[in-house]
Amino acid sequence: MEDDIIKTDLLIVGAGPAGASLACFLASYGRKGIMISAAPGCAETPRAHITNMAALECLRDIGLDQQCIDAAAAGHNMAHTRWCHSMAGEEYARLYSWGNDPKRQGDYDAASPCDHVDLPQTDLEPILTRRAVLKGWTLRFNTRFVSFTRPSPDTIISTIHDDISNKTYKIQSRFLFGCDGARSQVIRELGIPLIKKPGQGLALNVLLKADLSHLVTNRTGNLHWVFQPEKEHPAWGWACIVRMVRPWNEWMFIFLPTPGADVKADDMIASQEEYLARAKEMIGDPAVDVEILDVSKWWINETVAEYYSDGNIFCLGDAVHRHPPFNGLGSNTCIQDAFNLAWKIDYAMSGKAGPKILDTYSTERQPVGVGIITRANQGLRDHMGWMQAIGITDPDVKKRVAALAEFEDKGEAGRKRRQDFYRGIENTGTEFHGLGIEMNQQYKSEAVYQADEPEAPALPSDAVRQRLISTYPGMRLPHAWLNTRVPGKQFSTIDLAGHGRFCLLTGTGGEAWKQAAEEAAKVVGIEIKAYSIGWKEDYEDVYRDWEQRREIDEDGCILVRPDRFVAWRSKTMIADPKAKLESVMESILAL
Repeated sequence: MEDDIIKTDLLIVGAGPAGASLACFLASYGRKGIMISAAPGCAETPRAHITNMAALECLRDIGLDQQCIDAAAAGHNMAHTRWCHSMAGEEYARLYSWGNDPKRQGDYDAASPCDHVDLPQTDLEPILTRRAVLKGWTLRFNTRFVSFTRPSPDTIISTIHDDISNKTYKIQSRFLFGCDGARSQVIRELGIPLIKKPGQGLALNVLLKADLSHLVTNRTGNLHWVFQPEKEHPAWGWACIVRMVRPWNEWMFIFLPTPGADVKADDMIASQEEYLARAKEMIGDPAVDVEILDVSKWWINETVAEYYSDGNIFCLGDAVHRHPPFNGLGSNTCIQDAFNLAWKIDYAMSGKAGPKILDTYSTERQPVGVGIITRANQGLRDHMGWMQAIGITDPDVKKRVAALAEFEDKGEAGRKRRQDFYRGIENTGTEFHGLGIEMNQQYKSEAVYQADEPEAPALPSDAVRQRLISTYPGMRLPHAWLNTRVPGKQFSTIDLAGHGRFCLLTGTGGEAWKQAAEEAAKVVGIEIKAYSIGWKEDYEDVYRDWEQRREIDEDGCILVRPDRFVAWRSKTMIADPKAKLESVMESILAL
């Protein structure tokens, strides 16, 4: 009977952005396992699409960033978010988005060596799964996780069902990863409580083909809010967010019911002809041929798991945080969950770290999940200002028409209406320029050494839009461009870190730190790469940005984890750097 059990160290349930990226990150350490998915293949519809700096930095660590950039739409295609009567018609407003605002260029350049790209999930998943398979992972689609038993802490027996053969079998693993989405069976089997807030209703995705290239020359952008106050509308189609999937002939029309309306799932059902007619109204050019490719509905959730792990079972991605796509945080957070977890799994498996390091995954990432589900839902609520100003939330079409007409009033009523509307538009910058919510994660756990530090620095007053650049332990390693004394191709500080290793950065007068890193690495049994940045050091601080961002003296040091988060720092040189570094490493690694 034992021969019928398939054995592996690592079993991943789910092959979406969370599961597939986890397999890729584990593969970068030479780890192989089995990944299963109930789906028949990679994503059939382009659900997630914005890939932000934080996620691309993770993929950059394993050399997958350029492939993603090459497959994505970037730059000018993402220049604006627009508000309009139809794609062909009048425009009410537009806003720079995703780092394209000239006034914010410096903020984005300082934040990361990466830029935002628009990479539909239909293109992202094949990149990830292909890399995982090429690196030795076994991938099985049409394969469902049913249940598990745990005979011992390090032995998990999962019951698996093959939907093609209709056969059930078992997989024994040391670790089990629940990356199986918003209907996670792994979460259900574990009984992890979910923290739920009232949802904001339903939405309808209509994926379609339509060549709108003739319309976008002067309307460039990947998101377009389309609404027609003067018309009656179906229950499911009050307004529409037209999202570019592929420039400029594939689009996702996201239809929303009236905010606050008691719309049931059945209310979102209509005929193909009705969906087609409404989509054509949103386009506004009767000459455009439209082909509907897919229709699906989804709930606007605000849900996060109370904790992300139970023993050697870890859950990540949409299994533990469920929210609408506002701010574009979904797949990006999935990838960062996986990047945080992968190095800890490898270090624990290889004995480089004690098993307690695995507890820090939930400690660090669950608060991030709380933050992103809150922000994504607030991102939707942040649109209410302009909606109310232009009157489209009123159920009475006559009142909507009157509100729209008031914009043309030359007196105080018109002035107030216009000011309120544009103020509401500006407020949506929390979604389209949410640099802070994307990059301001602050980890507090046993895998971060903060005993030498005062209180953590306060976040900016607008922590959603503004990035806090700091080397405080638990924060993301700041980016700065570096080069060699005889200039070559420039690279980032973050490129010195990561790649499965700890990294120590110092400067002029910090030679003792480099020696301490070499000796401490031998004692604790891991690799620590050490570099000096400064005048005629290993690397040059090209624009002196590192000097401004490092927050330590030249002879101090910054210790960086394999996931490029700061583990510890010393502001200056100390009497016994080797002893201190050994003590810090043993604490972080739970040895």
